[in-house]
Amino acid sequence: MALTYKQSGVDIKNIKKSQSAIGRIIASTHKFQKVKTGFGHYAGLVEIDSKKLLATHTDGVGTKVVIANMMKKYDTIGIDCVAMNVNDIICIGATPVSFVDYIAANQNNQKIFSQIARGLAAGAKKSGVPIVGGETAIMPDLFEGKKFAFDLAGMVAGLVQKNKLILGDKISTGDRIIGIYSSGIHSNGYSLARRALLKKYSINDTVKGIGKIGDALLTPTEIYVKPVLEIIRKCRVHGLANITGGAFTKLLRLKSTGFVLDDIPEPPKIMQLIQDMGVSEDEMYKTFNMGIGFCIVAPKNDFSQIISICRKHGLGSQLVGHISDRKGVFVNSKKLA
Repeated sequence: MALTYKQSGVDIKNIKKSQSAIGRIIASTHKFQKVKTGFGHYAGLVEIDSKKLLATHTDGVGTKVVIANMMKKYDTIGIDCVAMNVNDIICIGATPVSFVDYIAANQNNQKIFSQIARGLAAGAKKSGVPIVGGETAIMPDLFEGKKFAFDLAGMVAGLVQKNKLILGDKISTGDRIIGIYSSGIHSNGYSLARRALLKKYSINDTVKGIGKIGDALLTPTEIYVKPVLEIIRKCRVHGLANITGGAFTKLLRLKSTGFVLDDIPEPPKIMQLIQDMGVSEDEMYKTFNMGIGFCIVAPKNDFSQIISICRKHGLGSQLVGHISDRKGVFVNSKKLA
C-alpha cells in the first residue's frame, strides 16, 4: 500500500475544513479595521492610509525541528523560519519590513538558543528584514520526554502600495508559469518524509547522489525575497505562489483557473528517494515542491527577463507551464486538484 501524508498524521482535506471554520470565526473581527484580505491568501492586509496596506503573516517550520534535534544541529533551522514567512508575504507584492520569532522549549539551553538565533539572523540578512523582537517560552510540561525539545515560529509584517498589490485576479489564459528552483524539501511534508525514509535509513546514512540523509533533510529553505521584489519592479507579474504545504495545489489560492504544469524539471534526489520508498507520484506533487519552490505567473513576453533576474541572484529557474481555460492544477497531464 502506497504511503500517504494522511497515514503520516497530516490529513490535508480535514485541515482545510478546520482552517475554514477558523476563518469564519475570525472574520467577525474584521470590522475593527479596514481589512482588504483576512484569510485564505498568502497574507492578511489592513489599510494604513489611502495608498498603503499593512501585510502580516505567521508560520513555523513544522516537524523539521525533529530532524534538527536528531542531528543536534540548530544553526540553520532559523533560516527556515524566516523563509517560511517572508516567502509568503512577497506573494501579494509586499516588502517585508519587520520580523519577530517565537521559540517554545521544554528546557533552557543557551547554547542551542544561540545557534537558532544565528540561523534567524542569517535568514533575516538574506531577506533584508530586521528582527525587532521575539519570545522564548520554557514549558517543560508541554513536551514529552527529558531530552531537549522545541518548536519555532515567526511573524512578518510588510508594506505594499495599493496600486502594486498582486492577488492573482489579473491571471489570464495564455500567461506563462515560471518556476524558481528550490534548495530541497524546504519546510513541508516532513511527517511523510520521515515516515518514508527512516523506515529504511538512519539520518547518518549516506546515499549516492544525496550525501548524508540528515544533512539533505536539514538543507535550509531558499529565500526568494530579493529576486522576486526586483521582478515585481521590472516585469509585469499577474500572480506569485510560494510552493509550501499542499505543494502545487497552492496555485489555486491565486485564482480559480487552469494551471498546467507540463515541464517540471527532474525532482531532487532526496525527493526521488522518498518516492522510491512507496509514495505515489500524485502524493509527491500534492505534498512536496518537487524542485520548484516558487512560481511566478506572467505574460508570455516577460518570462525571459524573469529568468534573467533569477540568474542574476544566483537562482535557477525555467518555464514550467501556462494558464489554460480548464479549471484545476494539472501536472504532466494529470489533475491534482
